[in-house]
Amino acid sequence: MSQLPADCLNEIVEYLEEDNITLYSCLLVNRLWCKVSVRILWRNIQNCRTIIACLPNESKYILHKNKIIISTSKPPLFNYVTFIKNLSIYNINNLIKNILQNFQSITPQSLYYKKYIVAIEIYKLFMNQTTLRELYLNLYGMINTSIITFISYPGAKDCLKHLSSLYCCSNIYPEFFYQLSQLCHNIQYLTISFDKIISNGLKDLISVQKNLKYLKMYGYFREDLTNIIQSLTKLPNTLIKYELHGGLHYIPLSFIAKYTNLRKLVLSFNNNSISFNYFEKLQYITFTQLEILKFPFGYPKVELLTKFLENNGKNLKEFHICCSDSSLCLAVAKFCPNLRKFFSTGYIELGLLKKIFIGCQYLESINIWCNDNCKDVWDIIANYSPGNFYKLTLYYATNTKSEILSGELEKFCINWKKRTPQKSLSFIIESYNLKTTNEIMKVIDKHKKLGTVKEFEIIC
Repeated sequence: MSQLPADCLNEIVEYLEEDNITLYSCLLVNRLWCKVSVRILWRNIQNCRTIIACLPNESKYILHKNKIIISTSKPPLFNYVTFIKNLSIYNINNLIKNILQNFQSITPQSLYYKKYIVAIEIYKLFMNQTTLRELYLNLYGMINTSIITFISYPGAKDCLKHLSSLYCCSNIYPEFFYQLSQLCHNIQYLTISFDKIISNGLKDLISVQKNLKYLKMYGYFREDLTNIIQSLTKLPNTLIKYELHGGLHYIPLSFIAKYTNLRKLVLSFNNNSISFNYFEKLQYITFTQLEILKFPFGYPKVELLTKFLENNGKNLKEFHICCSDSSLCLAVAKFCPNLRKFFSTGYIELGLLKKIFIGCQYLESINIWCNDNCKDVWDIIANYSPGNFYKLTLYYATNTKSEILSGELEKFCINWKKRTPQKSLSFIIESYNLKTTNEIMKVIDKHKKLGTVKEFEIIC
């Protein structure tokens, strides 16, 4: 296998992108494996000292001139900077701290100036030698980016023109967003954390995107997102995943109606958010490709959501909601026949649970709350859950006695073993005060060996 051509080897090693331990092992096989693996491993910064060693002599001279001494180790084996595709400003800040770790005793003004000098040289290095795909502008506690205008450095155009993922805060100085909007028109993944300040340039950056597919928005300060919403209405209908996380916001959700190609929609608000009032305009819109729908906290009026499910439930594969309203459960059973995962925070009556299992014949996983009659819940699950069902998560309410009897658990496992087809069950219990007893674990261990239970976990 060590004689594989480089292009074939590269195809194989690509699958290890998220597995740094294995990639490090590949470095040691031979020179070819090392060359292929190091390019993938170093898509993210792996070592601060190595980056420092990659600084050109001109930058080292500038640092030395400003009495910033860096280690003069031998030149690195590769020019690692050219491999980097994903850049985090947080990591750059740590890199700067690493260089200036011996200067913590000087005055804040002097330390800030030295950070400024080092930051310029570091950003010049990246702008000159990398072609970035992902940029993380997580700026909390970082050096003021209104000073470090790296987007204007030589090479920035080539470095950023192929940017496909951007994670940013809304309060970055406007000129940065203006310049970025001139360079980046094909961002596909955009995540925005909204602060109390929203730069004017942000809406310009959003408006010029031609192929935005994934958009996440986070905000918790009652920000006025009017301009941002207006810019979203100018986008082409390319969005397939949209998430809006916030609190008590006033956001007219009707703009979502434009994105009829959505596959995932997450609306996370406080239950009292008046934004859900605008869901009335969405209840009649058909999203023919919608597969995932989540309301992690609050949710629209049940009658509006029921109508929405009537129009869009057929293709849903995953539904999360903090509600156990009986009419909504009936709507799930009636309008969501292809559902694979159902998450509900609230006790579901046994009759409704049975109807959900009967109506959703492809259901594989369910998360539900449990009260004192969990034995009856287990009976329903063992006897009525569909053939592909394999994962059960039970949440015990705080006022529940939270006690599992080993005999009841044994009976449940025996009933599960009799099912056809027989699938191993992943069984998770979340409780404030439930404890694992030896008797319970004996039952679990027994049925793990029999293949009835795949995994069992109690989370307190």
